Amino acid sequence: MIVGAGPAGLIASLALSRYGVRHLAVGKYPGTAHTPRAHLLNQRTGEIFRDLGAERAVLAQAAPRELLADFVFMTTFSGPEVSRLGAYGNGPDRVGDYQAASPSQMCNLPQHLLEPVLVDQVREAGVGELRFGHEFLSLEQDEDGVTAVIADRQSGLTYTVRADYVIGADGARSQVMEQAGLTVEGAKGLSKVASIWFEADLSRYSAHRPGILYIGAVPGNPPEDGRVFVNVRPWNEWMYLRFFKDGDSFDPEDHAEIIAHLRESIGDPVVPITIKRVSPWEVNATVAPRYGTGRVFCVGDAVHQMPPTNGLGLNTAVADSFNLCWKLKLVLDGTAAPSLLDTYQEERQPVGGQVVDRAVRSMMDFLGIPAALGYTAEQSAAEQWELLRSLGDDGEEAEARRAALAAATDRINYQANAHGVEIGYRYRGGARVDDGTPEPAPERDPELYYQATTWPGARVPHAWLEDGGHRRSTLDVTGRGRFVLLTGRGGAPWHDAAREAARLTGVEVTVRVIGAAEGLRDPYGQWERLREVAADGCVLVRPDGHVAWRAQTAETAAELPKVLASVVHSARA
Repeated sequence: MIVGAGPAGLIASLALSRYGVRHLAVGKYPGTAHTPRAHLLNQRTGEIFRDLGAERAVLAQAAPRELLADFVFMTTFSGPEVSRLGAYGNGPDRVGDYQAASPSQMCNLPQHLLEPVLVDQVREAGVGELRFGHEFLSLEQDEDGVTAVIADRQSGLTYTVRADYVIGADGARSQVMEQAGLTVEGAKGLSKVASIWFEADLSRYSAHRPGILYIGAVPGNPPEDGRVFVNVRPWNEWMYLRFFKDGDSFDPEDHAEIIAHLRESIGDPVVPITIKRVSPWEVNATVAPRYGTGRVFCVGDAVHQMPPTNGLGLNTAVADSFNLCWKLKLVLDGTAAPSLLDTYQEERQPVGGQVVDRAVRSMMDFLGIPAALGYTAEQSAAEQWELLRSLGDDGEEAEARRAALAAATDRINYQANAHGVEIGYRYRGGARVDDGTPEPAPERDPELYYQATTWPGARVPHAWLEDGGHRRSTLDVTGRGRFVLLTGRGGAPWHDAAREAARLTGVEVTVRVIGAAEGLRDPYGQWERLREVAADGCVLVRPDGHVAWRAQTAETAAELPKVLASVVHSARA
C-alpha cells in the first residue's frame, strides 16, 4: 500500500504497475494538487519518466528547456537589470555538458499539471488502484505484514487494509512516519514564506530574456528582502515567493495589499493581476536518520525537506521511489531476501542529506548579490539607486563592485547549473558489489559537473547506440525492471554466466552486446570511451539504471552468479 498521491506516491504506483505488483494507493485529498508547488524536472527525473514510459506524456505538457534559459537578477521587471546567468545547461559554457550526459532534457512542469499526467499513466497500466479522498489513520506491523486503517472522507466510513509493505509518501507532516516511530532532524522554520500564485501578462518584461527565476531587489528595502518570481506558464502565470521576518504582519486574504506589493515588485503600477491562491508555509532543512522500519518505508518530503533552491525536492522524491520499488518487486517475488530493502536506507539517506545541505547553501548564496552591490540595511532607496547607477562608472571602486557582482552571480551556478548534484550522485554502499577499484576522483567541481563513470554505484553513463537503425541510449537498453549486462566483442562467456546466475537466483539477466557484429552499434564510439572496461568485460546494470558491478574482462565471468546473489540478497542462493 502507498500512502500519499503526490509525485513520490504516484511514481511508486507507476513503477510498481510497470513491474506487475498489485497495490493500493490512497490520497487524503479529493484529487491531484491544486497549486503549482514544485515545477522543475531535472534530467535524472526525465530518465526515470523515460524508463517508466511517461516521458513523452510529460514533455507534451511541459515548458521546454530553452524557456528555463536564465536566472535574471533585477530591481523590478520594468527596472534596471542587475545581472543574468545561463541556467540548467542553457548557457553556451554548459549546454554540451547537459546534452552529453543524458538522453532526457530538463523541463518545467508545475506539480498541478504533472500529477494528472502520472495519474493517467497509472490508470492506463491497470495494475494498481488509486483512491483519492481516502485518509490514512494508523498502522500496525507484525511479522507477516501491515494492517492499516483508512477513512473514506466523503462517507466517513473507516476500513482496514492488509498489505505486505507500506510506502509512506504523505509529505512533510507524514502520518506514516509518526505511526512508524520515525523522525526527522535538522532546522525548521528557517524562513516564513507565502507562495502567491497569480496571473499577469509579463511577456514584455520576460519573453526577450526567458527564464525560470526572476529575482528582484527593490531599492530601499533590506538586502535580505528577496523578491522571487517563478515562471509557471510563459509568460502569463507566475508564483511569487514573499519572505517574512518574525513580527511581520501578513493577511493571505488581503488581495488588495498583495496586488499592490506585486505591482511594486514588478515595477508596473497598473498591470492587471489576478490572484489565484495564497499559501503560507515555512522553509525547513531536515532529513530523517532512518527512512524505514520493519515493513514501512518512507519517501520524498516525509524524509527530507529543504529550501526550494536547486529544485531538488520533487526530483529527489521521484528517485527515492524509483530506488525502492524494484527492490520491493524482487522481495515480493521471493527471489530476494527482505534484507535487500535495507539497502534503500543505505543508498538514499546519504543523498537526502547531501541535497538538503546543497539547497541551504544555495539559499544563502542569493545574499551575495545585494552584498556585491553594496546594499546595507540602513540605506535609503535613493542611496541604493545611486549604487546601481554608479555601477557603470569608471574608477577602482565601481570596478571592484562589478567584479564582486560577477563573482556573486557566478556563485549562483551552484543552484542554476549544479549538474553533478542533479545527476551525478553515487551509491557507495547498498545493492552493489565493489570491483576493487577506487572511486574516481573528481576532475572538476563535483557539484557543478557530472562525471560519467561505470564505477559500481554510479548511474550507467549515457551513450547513443544504434539498434536496427533506431537510436537508443544506453539508458534505453537497460532498466525497465530488468538487470542488464552490457558487454562487447569477445564477451560470449557472459551469456552462459547470465543463465547460471538466473538459475541460481531466479533473477533474469538480459545480456546486450555493444560493438560486435551481432549486437548494438556504437556509431560514435561513445560507449567504448565511457565503459572503463575491456571490450569483453561487462557492466552489470540494475533495474534503476545504477551499476551493480563491473568486470574488466570475460576471464571473471564465472563470478557473475555469486555477484548477482550478493547484489539482490538472494533468497535462493
